[in-house]
This record gives sequence, C-alpha cells and structure tokens, in this order.
Amino acid sequence: QVQLVESGGGSVQAGSSLRLSCAASGLASGTNCVTWFRQSPGKERKGLATISIPGGSIYYADSVKGRFTISRDNANNVVFLQMNSLKPEDTAMYYCAARAVRFCAVYEPHYYDSWGRGTQVTVSS
Repeated sequence: QVQLVESGGGSVQAGSSLRLSCAASGLASGTNCVTWFRQSPGKERKGLATISIPGGSIYYADSVKGRFTISRDNANNVVFLQMNSLKPEDTAMYYCAARAVRFCAVYEPHYYDSWGRGTQVTVSS
C-alpha cells in the first residue's frame, strides 16, 4: 500500500522560498509518477510538477516553470518541491500524489490513486 506524507509547509512572506517534502513508501515496482498538486479554497486541484521514480524524468505545468523545482532523494524515496519567489496567490494546500504508470506527465487529479494529506502554504504580502 502506497503511503505519502507531505511536510515543509508554513506561513511566509511574499518573495520567500519554501521546500516541501513528500515521503513515499510502498511504491509499486516499475515506474511511478509522483506529482505535486495544490488546491486553494473554492478552486480546483491543480497539478504543478511530476517526477518519475526511478527514472527521474521531470515535467512541469506552465504556471510554475521557472519558480518551482521538483527533485528527489533516490535513497529515501523523498520527492521535493522547491518553491522560490513565493506570491500570495501561491497560498494553498499542497499535496503529493502517486500512480504506477509507464509514462509520466502532470496528469489530472482523477488519474492518481494515492494521495497524501497535504501541507498548508500561506504567503502574505
């Protein structure tokens, strides 16, 4: 059974940086896509970035290219999301999700079958 645990959220001022972590366990053999999502109150959950495990292929949504960086710690199956130049509109609950699939991308939320509980990011102006 896949378990995903997010951490690293917090309250910061605009222009700051945060690094979120997603500790993954129980991943299936073969290729797994781990994707970061975020959701603000009253809005749809949006995919931000995906990394494949073990391959390491990376995909970004256009909205975060240049500011957010996804990476992984291979040894410990931890996926990171480095977020720079944070803006108030980045305020949201951030989730990681996973699915065993041959080809990775930033898929729609319904495509994923394992989710963490999320970590809150609040950016004040």
